Parts: sequence; C-alpha cells; structure tokens
Amino acid sequence: MTSRCEVCKLHSYAEKKPGSLIATLWQWHTKWCPGWKAYQKELAKQK
Repeated sequence: MTSRCEVCKLHSYAEKKPGSLIATLWQWHTKWCPGWKAYQKELAKQK
C-alpha cells in the first residue's frame, strides 16, 4: 500500500526548500499526523 505522503506535493516542496514557511508547517504537521506516522512505519519495514 502506497501512502499519500510519498506523493504529497507539500512533502516534496518541503524537501526541496527546507528553509521555507511550507517546510516549517510540514515539520509541525508531521508531529501529530497519523498518516505520516503510518508512512514512517512502512519505510521502516522496507529497510
């Protein structure tokens, strides 16, 4: 199952421009987002 986080435009933009306001909002968002936590678990299983 592919997570939406993998193809998210905000995630992509935040990675390209880490000093931007969008990147700051993205980092804040990942602290509480259940989808992001599930995505991180998917990545951990792949390693």
